[in-house]
Amino acid sequence: MSRFFVIFLILIGIGGGLFWAWTNVPEVKNITSSYMGKGKFQTLEVRYTADTIMEKHRKDLLRDEQHNYLDPDLKFHPYLLLEVKYNRSNDKTAEGIILWSLVDGEMIINTSTWESTHGFADCLKAGADRNDFKVINILAGFKSNGTDRDTLAKILNVDNDVLDTWVENCRKKNLIVQSGNHFRLHMQNPKLKVEPETKLEQWIVTKPAKTSSVMTRKFKAYQIESLAKATFGYDFAIRKSTEVFLPVYSITVQNPDGSQMTSYWNALNGRQLEKTLHIE
Repeated sequence: MSRFFVIFLILIGIGGGLFWAWTNVPEVKNITSSYMGKGKFQTLEVRYTADTIMEKHRKDLLRDEQHNYLDPDLKFHPYLLLEVKYNRSNDKTAEGIILWSLVDGEMIINTSTWESTHGFADCLKAGADRNDFKVINILAGFKSNGTDRDTLAKILNVDNDVLDTWVENCRKKNLIVQSGNHFRLHMQNPKLKVEPETKLEQWIVTKPAKTSSVMTRKFKAYQIESLAKATFGYDFAIRKSTEVFLPVYSITVQNPDGSQMTSYWNALNGRQLEKTLHIE
């Protein structure tokens, strides 16, 4: 076999692998598209300027004349936008959009308030599957109080051996806590019982990539998609997934002693982001 033919076969293999990744891995397709699409990517619209936010919250951020603003910075928080369809409780099919953070792993419930779920990040890190969510979704309905084993068995309607296996798997993944015959979610103030749809009130626009500073993704697109399918059941389907970005201002205050305090602000609704959201 000639050297040229071997190289030819290797190139075909590489090309086939790249084509498979483009077809089957949304992240590869999104990243490649950003370079092929004239250096642009999709982002939610900036509706508040940094100056507007800084002026409105001056009294809160600048305690006195000894505190000063440094130049604000604009960063972009990556989200996965899912176009979905699902079965409503009235047995009618609904179609909608979900925004899911690739940084903190939570789903946005409403873009006006930027209210989000709480607990899906733990499920992502633990690798929760469909069977795990059969238990989690029931306990989520009881919020932080949980319920007993008999109630779980009655709702799930499965054999005792199957129930014991599901419960034990959730416990090993630190998703639920058992106290005697009682079970509850192992999360503080969980918020998982939500409709599979984000109330989206803003347009999606494009932004030149050269002006952006994109935050590091902590979760993969396929992880979010798998989790969504597991939690929302068999009647839930993802029609299309696209990566979009939330513009976020990093506003830093210089303190008199030389130290600095940085806060992060949603450029879409002008509100401060949760302090637990690590931007850097």
